[in-house]
Amino acid sequence: MVNKDAAAPSQGAPAIEAAGLTVHRGSRRVLDDLSFAVEPARVTGLLGPSGGGKSTLIRAVVGTQAKVGGTLRVLGRPAGSAPLRSRVAYVTQSPSVYLDLTPRQNLDYYASVLGIPRKERPAHVERALADVDLTSHADDLTGSTSGGQRSRVSLAVALLGAPQLLVLDEPTVGLDPVLRRDLWDLFHRLAESGTTLLVSSHVMDEAERCDHLLLLREGHLLAADTPENLRTRTHAATVEDAFLALVDEASAHH
Repeated sequence: MVNKDAAAPSQGAPAIEAAGLTVHRGSRRVLDDLSFAVEPARVTGLLGPSGGGKSTLIRAVVGTQAKVGGTLRVLGRPAGSAPLRSRVAYVTQSPSVYLDLTPRQNLDYYASVLGIPRKERPAHVERALADVDLTSHADDLTGSTSGGQRSRVSLAVALLGAPQLLVLDEPTVGLDPVLRRDLWDLFHRLAESGTTLLVSSHVMDEAERCDHLLLLREGHLLAADTPENLRTRTHAATVEDAFLALVDEASAHH
């Protein structure tokens, strides 16, 4: 997978940078004064319980969230800027593909929507199919494939444009352990090729698979660090234990 290096942020600059980020829903603060940075070409996990603000933060990053305060820059530009549309890909929890088409037909259709020239489409489609290990199922009807394979078709669609930032909202929910492992292996291969990934999950054992973590609870950022540093800092055996220790620490300060 080849990224558009000409459009990339300067070397070493954060792929995502937030300062004083807030989101209000009515009188309630869904995100409360978040400040963090996401390094480029890494797998950053956004972890925390359901209802803690993860999806809201993801929508803010991709530019679809209303009433966002503070500063949020993505690939060096304000989140939601028009130039980011071709550089940021977003995969929602529900696979957004056509069940009455094959994976190959889905990808060909979305390649045309992206404006990829007709002559170049087959190569882009084949690469995306190979990226998500779907080549052997490329001509099966998508509606007859498993939920995990449908998720991979959605991911392949997101990879068509070779995005610099790939944002995934709970991509492994409901998948069996083998598929989950395969997807995480793919995420790391993409990061090694230069793509930045922001992956949300409420499954704490997935934290160990990330290069860096943002731990979110009730709209507050509990920590932004590597799994190893979090375990060391809290004297915990697992990231889940570290998360619970940080929750206790935060509660003690209130």
